[in-house]
Amino acid sequence: MHGILLIFVFFLLESWVQILPTAGYSLRNCTVQGSLNYTDRLKVLCYHMEFYHVPSDIPRNTKVLDISGNRISQLQENDFRNLTNLKNLNVSHNLICHVAPGTFRDLTGLQELNLTQNKLSVLSSSMFHGLLNLTVLKLAWNRIQKIDPDAFLVLANVRVVNLTSNALRRLEEVQPVLKCPHLEELSLGSNGFSTFSTKELTSVPLNLRVLDLSSNPITSFNVSTDVFPHLVDLDLSHSGPKDGLHWEMRNRSFLTGVKTLSLNGTRISTPGLFPVIESFANSLEVLHLNDLHVDTVGNIIKNVCLSLPKLQILSLRGDNLSTLQDRLFECCSLVYHLDLSDNQLKSVSDFSFRGMDSLGVLYLSHNQLVAVPNATQSISNLEYLDFSYNLIDHLQSWDFNNLTRLKHLILVGNKISTITGSLFGSLFNLQELKLGINLILSIPEPLSGSLHKLEILELRSNKLSTIKKGTFQNLRSLKSLNLVDNQIADIEEGAFRGLVQLRVLLLGSNKLTRDTFARKNVLTGMPSLTELQIFDNYLEYESNAELKHPPFKALKSLNYLAINSQGHNGLIHLPSNFLEGLSSLKELHAGNLNLDFIHPSTFNHTPHMSFLDISKNALSSDNTHDEPWVLRELLPNLEQDFLINANLTKVKFLSAMENEFTTLNKSHIHSLPSLKLLKLSLNPFTCGCINAWFQNWSLQDTNTQVLNLYELSCGYPPTLRNSRLADFKFDSCALDLEFIFFVSTSTIVTLTMMSSFIFHFLRWQVVYAYHLFQAFLYDRKQKPSRRYEFDAFVSYNTHDEPWVLRELLPNLEQGRGWKLCLHHRDFQPGKPIIDNIVDNIYKSRKTLCIISRHYLESEWCSREIQVASFRLFDEHKDVLVLVFLEDIPDCQLSPYHRMRKLVKKKTYLNWPKCEEETRLFWHKLNTALETREEPDEENPILTGLETCD
Repeated sequence: MHGILLIFVFFLLESWVQILPTAGYSLRNCTVQGSLNYTDRLKVLCYHMEFYHVPSDIPRNTKVLDISGNRISQLQENDFRNLTNLKNLNVSHNLICHVAPGTFRDLTGLQELNLTQNKLSVLSSSMFHGLLNLTVLKLAWNRIQKIDPDAFLVLANVRVVNLTSNALRRLEEVQPVLKCPHLEELSLGSNGFSTFSTKELTSVPLNLRVLDLSSNPITSFNVSTDVFPHLVDLDLSHSGPKDGLHWEMRNRSFLTGVKTLSLNGTRISTPGLFPVIESFANSLEVLHLNDLHVDTVGNIIKNVCLSLPKLQILSLRGDNLSTLQDRLFECCSLVYHLDLSDNQLKSVSDFSFRGMDSLGVLYLSHNQLVAVPNATQSISNLEYLDFSYNLIDHLQSWDFNNLTRLKHLILVGNKISTITGSLFGSLFNLQELKLGINLILSIPEPLSGSLHKLEILELRSNKLSTIKKGTFQNLRSLKSLNLVDNQIADIEEGAFRGLVQLRVLLLGSNKLTRDTFARKNVLTGMPSLTELQIFDNYLEYESNAELKHPPFKALKSLNYLAINSQGHNGLIHLPSNFLEGLSSLKELHAGNLNLDFIHPSTFNHTPHMSFLDISKNALSSDNTHDEPWVLRELLPNLEQDFLINANLTKVKFLSAMENEFTTLNKSHIHSLPSLKLLKLSLNPFTCGCINAWFQNWSLQDTNTQVLNLYELSCGYPPTLRNSRLADFKFDSCALDLEFIFFVSTSTIVTLTMMSSFIFHFLRWQVVYAYHLFQAFLYDRKQKPSRRYEFDAFVSYNTHDEPWVLRELLPNLEQGRGWKLCLHHRDFQPGKPIIDNIVDNIYKSRKTLCIISRHYLESEWCSREIQVASFRLFDEHKDVLVLVFLEDIPDCQLSPYHRMRKLVKKKTYLNWPKCEEETRLFWHKLNTALETREEPDEENPILTGLETCD
């Protein structure tokens, strides 16, 4: 009984918890990255949440706050109150048109403020009060047309200000910004400046290094004073009207520090362009001439290289070049980086790059080349060559001759169908080879041994169907191999043998099946592999039974595995030893696999797992939501509850979105002691007190955050389906836990002590009382209409049955005519034994007990004498006769036999040891059966023959 009570008490403790008010860690619609216990890492992300106001429950020790992409129209005075630890605030992409004075007064530690893409029109003098340590201010894409003179006085430490895409028209309107003494970078692009004259600038910070004036309708650029002595980067891209930009620089020494000049998309005429470029002849190292609207780019190139002897980087993207003539870059001997991407190049002369002895980086991507031009073979110092997204359909063995220093070769997005081992024979120093998005059908022979320094090989999005043994055996320095999005269905044993330095292997989006990995040595030869991706294939298993050859057994160093999103029906089953060998695994992506069960021993092979994604499956914490709530709590489906039994003690991030979880309790959470982030969206939670503990823990725990806690929805009961778990009134579940513990423990202790005492000292008395009570009820029922059918009920043990049949029956029934009731003869078949005993004792005038040592040890004999003893007390008649077949000391008699000797000493007999005394014994027994039943009347014959007490 106390066991049932114990189960009930623990059920109460599990289902009912005390709900306490708390300043929750799980914010409403916000994500917290980091721990409340560490102020230097706490990041709160509330972007794209449709907020109309700044959330009020931001933790005080937040370091980074992102509330971008909402519908906030105003920033109020107390929105950021007490956030003294905040370093980075992002309120971009809102509808903010007003910032109340004092809004930022508590943000004394703020370093970066992003107000990009709002509706601010005025920067008032009190807007930035409190931002004493601000270094970056982003105000791009607003409607700012006025800046108060004192608006930036408080920003003594600001270094970067971005005012791109506003409504500023005159340069003097920016003068308040230029009062910042430490300003280094100023962006004024896409405003309405029509002229730029240094005469309008009364004060300019000496440290200004970057000035962006791009996309302004500037008709005149006049530098008449040396106000930019340290300017390094000047951007005039897409500036000027259609008829060109008037450029005037009184003294070439004024901008001698400028090293980077951007003139992309400018409408300056060719004759007008040269004076601009020549103004920076002594310093310019980087020149961007992309998207020029001129037809004589060739002439510009020659003059540029002649005018700029220090030029190192030249960008000519999108300039409509179709051919490159001989010796076009002959004067660009110091250029190291040349970008010719996004043109319409179809032809490149063999000597186009002659004279470019310093060229190390060449971009020819997004053109119309059908073959690798011979011109590149003459660039002996080339280290980076990009031919991506052209029309190249084949490669020749001599295409890369003489490029012995080449380290990066990009051939992505062409029409190459075949590659052979000899193609890259001269590329001894190649470190990166990208052949993705081509039409490669196979690699018939091992890749060249010259690629012994290759570290990155990309073959994604081709038509490969088989990976043959030895294909990569010569690539002993390879660290990353990308084979994603092919048609690979077969991997020969030993295909990756020799890749001793390989760290990353990407096999996603292919046609791999379980048969691919059924062989023993498919994924061998890669002792250093740390990342393996085989997502979006066709792996499927029929059961959770162990595999003969676990596929990852040889990958002892692997710490990242992605097996998510298997095709057709999904993985369906996850063999219990599927992860065997992955002793270093830290991150597992196993979402969208159609799993409804994971064996608890699955993760015994991954003791260091810290990231687990099992979203979009059919997993559940129990399968009993359709049963009554008491049954669900008392009989949980522990076998399927893998979270409790799995070895996930080091998991910090768990994503279980879109599963069938209905409840999470203390056992689940305690099995995840290292958990920091938990994602449970789109699960059918039970809205009831069974989840009260989980809700309370989610709000109170400062170490673990339940992402989107306030968006968790209800699946049960049906009346609350699709409502939010957070809206359920958990207050109704509140109980005083201390009182429950006190009452329950006191009751359990008391019952345990009483049960132990009664069992040890009063066991037989309790049993005796029980049978007395049964006999009493029976007697009360039967007494009015009782008729005796037998003269005596004979109670004996089966070991004494020979004496009863041989001695007792002949002398009493045959010799004296008494009618006796015997077990084997007179009990009613099919009737319970105890009922037969009680009925026949009360149908007999007397009960004759044949006492022996076997009799005393018999439970049923004990019951018979108990019932007879009760009849003795109840009827006050001498109805009990004891016959001792052997001498038994009093100390061995049970309480019932001793009681009988004390109550009535006259009617018990001993079977004589001498044969001569048997006649007297039968006479005495016959007299006892004839004696009247009044208890006080004595029989003279029996009194004289009583044996010693």
